[in-house]
Amino acid sequence: MMKMAIIGAGGIAQKMADTINGLEEVEAYAIAARDYDRAVAFAKQYGFTKAYGSYEEMVCDVNVDLVYIATPHSHHYQHAKLCLEHNKHVICEKPFMVNAKQAEELIKIAEAKGLLITEAIWTRYMPSRKMIDDVITSGVIGTPTSLTANLGYPLAHVGRMLTPELAGGALLDLGVYLLHFAGMAFGQEVDRIISAATMTEEGVDARESITLIYKDGKTAVMHSSMLAVLDRRAVIFGTKGYLEIQNLNNPEKLTVYNSSYEEVSVAYPPKQITGFEYQVLACKEAIENKKTECEAIPHAEILRIMKMMDEIRAQWEYEIPTI
Repeated sequence: MMKMAIIGAGGIAQKMADTINGLEEVEAYAIAARDYDRAVAFAKQYGFTKAYGSYEEMVCDVNVDLVYIATPHSHHYQHAKLCLEHNKHVICEKPFMVNAKQAEELIKIAEAKGLLITEAIWTRYMPSRKMIDDVITSGVIGTPTSLTANLGYPLAHVGRMLTPELAGGALLDLGVYLLHFAGMAFGQEVDRIISAATMTEEGVDARESITLIYKDGKTAVMHSSMLAVLDRRAVIFGTKGYLEIQNLNNPEKLTVYNSSYEEVSVAYPPKQITGFEYQVLACKEAIENKKTECEAIPHAEILRIMKMMDEIRAQWEYEIPTI
């Protein structure tokens, strides 16, 4: 059984804890927080065997197999590197890192040590990904030509979202899902990126529009926001019809329409524990097979998305401070 540990005891860590407890193949082994009492309370609530009051102490535990990084974006690099230096496999919550330079460094370390490191971008691992691929390859919507996607939640009340030093802004929290969605649907051959953002008084991106022009002429037009409730809808348009995805962040319903705008088919992804289980099981499989990356999202793809976000922020002249 794989013994899993979590660094950070916030909301996203709670969701991962619920996930682990729903998996027979994975043990809720260790939780680490900067506040020992908080770690103890977390361990008691979610049934973890060990509680640590420092991350450094936890990564020295020889029984830990896989560490999930659940700290703010700004600290992903520091904490993932700590794990790798202590020979721990890593799954890091999205965004993988703040920039491509950090990502490249950690991937090199992991590969040199023969350790798994991957990004917890859950949509990459879900069964819905194959369901979408199957619709596209079936030809039912014809040749795909464009897509649109929107993702937004009112998150301006969340302190870290407004703080440059914590890698705040909508892109790393929300826009990253759009870029991954476009990548899964249309591939990697992006010729041009056109983007625009409105910035907060604190200097982070509050909302943005991103258009990708592909080398074969396809286009992806996307919008993310931390100021408003967006419909979370994605649509892939083809020459014979289109595919509508309800909630691109965790697909709930896939509907195919023909050229007469008539509903052709409806499909629903399988029931989940939380939706995180697919990435955990993918990590377990990769570790068992001594792989340093997950098939669902190779290191090259992680780096490609990180470089795209670097380019997008450069267009806005927004440089995130790094620690």
